[in-house]
Amino acid sequence: MKTLTVGIGCRLHSSVEQIEAAVRAALGAYAFNAISTIASVDTKAHEAGLLEFCARHALPLKLFSRERIAATPVDDPSAAAREYLGVDGVCEPCALLAAATESDAADAPGAAHASVAFETPNARLLVRKTVHNGVTVAIASTTASPAHEHTNNDTQKQDLP
Repeated sequence: MKTLTVGIGCRLHSSVEQIEAAVRAALGAYAFNAISTIASVDTKAHEAGLLEFCARHALPLKLFSRERIAATPVDDPSAAAREYLGVDGVCEPCALLAAATESDAADAPGAAHASVAFETPNARLLVRKTVHNGVTVAIASTTASPAHEHTNNDTQKQDLP
């Protein structure tokens, strides 16, 4: 069953190989085939490595505006995301928003969101932000139970635009 949503933040021109490695590293004990959706900020709409990753694995890419991302709380704000995009994070809020969106679609197809600030009440992070070679990844779900609290933050500075 596909229950995982993967939020991705990446440097400009990140390769499909970098994204693939980061996602696989973040998954840990979770199965790759449990991924239902990839999510990111709308400024990544034309990012070749991200688009190729999604195409290679036949995964939909959900993009969220900076306004929607900014309305989703982040426990560990990213200075790079704040500097380049004006938001506190990309991968964690996008993973949560995508999970909540899938849950909403399953519960009430066509339902509009009443309040941006309360879009993710049933979604939870299974894997907090991990950083692998300039690519940040977080994993969320509304149905899967956490297998582990995985964090892997290398100290590389990330260029997001």
